[in-house]
Amino acid sequence: MFPLGVALLPGERLPLQIFEPRYLALVDECLNRSPQPEFGVVLISHGHEVGGGDQRTDVGVLARIISAYDLPGGRQRLECVGTERFRVQEWLPDDPYPRAEVESWPDDAGSDIDEDADALVNGRVTGLAQLAAELAQRSGGPPPGDPLADLPTDPMRRCFALAARLPLGQADRYALLAAPDAQAGFAVLATALDDLTAAVKFRMMDPDLP
Repeated sequence: MFPLGVALLPGERLPLQIFEPRYLALVDECLNRSPQPEFGVVLISHGHEVGGGDQRTDVGVLARIISAYDLPGGRQRLECVGTERFRVQEWLPDDPYPRAEVESWPDDAGSDIDEDADALVNGRVTGLAQLAAELAQRSGGPPPGDPLADLPTDPMRRCFALAARLPLGQADRYALLAAPDAQAGFAVLATALDDLTAAVKFRMMDPDLP
């Protein structure tokens, strides 16, 4: 298990630079002694990534290692991707690295959402993208891309992929990760989009903004 300060979402890429001895041991176990080069990632709800003593959430995502290479100073660089969700059943002693008993939590593939929920989120995303484009133009920054382009068709995976493209806070990302189904996930996303839109509108009221 690898507790982090970020709630990893299924399908999302995760670059890591490993330097703590306990996580170097974890990577060695994954790459050389396990049938699948993967480990669990959970959000740290309180505390820090380095040194231990943190408090951890109980819903996480398996991270599959897709590439690994050595860096100077005994460090390692990993490129990982989130695959499927799990629930932590029991935390075990951190020896030699964080460990837990977990159960898989499939994403309820194929579950549907009502058209109103889909339209609600799409409308909020479009409105936010328009505000972000105006803000970028006024501040001289690069224009944002289209968050709705090339999303997965499965509702739950689409929800995760869309969230990964938005600047959501970790509490919102975790609430989405812990949503029981796509309908609940879209409700979480709609509320988070309202908060993001309000933040962008407030930023645009800055008198020092061109």
